[in-house]
Amino acid sequence: MKSTFLLSTNPAASPRQHAAGNITSDSIARFAFFDGMPPAHRAVLCEGARVVQFKAGDVMFREGDPADRCFLIESGRIAVGAHEPGHSTVSVQTLGAGEVVGWSWLFPPFAWHFEATALEPTRVLALNGAHLLACAERDHDFGYELMKRVAQIVIRRLQATRQLWLTPPADSPLMD
Repeated sequence: MKSTFLLSTNPAASPRQHAAGNITSDSIARFAFFDGMPPAHRAVLCEGARVVQFKAGDVMFREGDPADRCFLIESGRIAVGAHEPGHSTVSVQTLGAGEVVGWSWLFPPFAWHFEATALEPTRVLALNGAHLLACAERDHDFGYELMKRVAQIVIRRLQATRQLWLTPPADSPLMD
């Protein structure tokens, strides 16, 4: 099965992936998202992780597609948006280096709730969501550490969406 994060707006383009072996606990520790997480738990995050590079315009994932990854943004910018039926995608948040995108892999039905598109050349660490979920089920201490952090992503996304609905831009399809 082809991973959903290989989608692109350009059919000829596909993100460049690098071997998993070059992601270490130290590369994960650079992200504030993992501050205070025990080194053994950070090591679990590295298992099955990949470095992926996206070109500007590449779609990382689409709303409704199976969710199987969490992305740590090393460089570049990503637009997270929601599809408005009958309109285009409405931008909800723009994320950059040091931020994390993707939480849908953790909750049934394991489908993306938003769409993410690279706004410029972007390099991410793509963590294996199925692996993390299985490890969280086996090791509840790891699962709790992970859930505390993912809950913050969900809260920020909810707040960004709430702000959008309260004050949509004048050219937003939400103003129709």
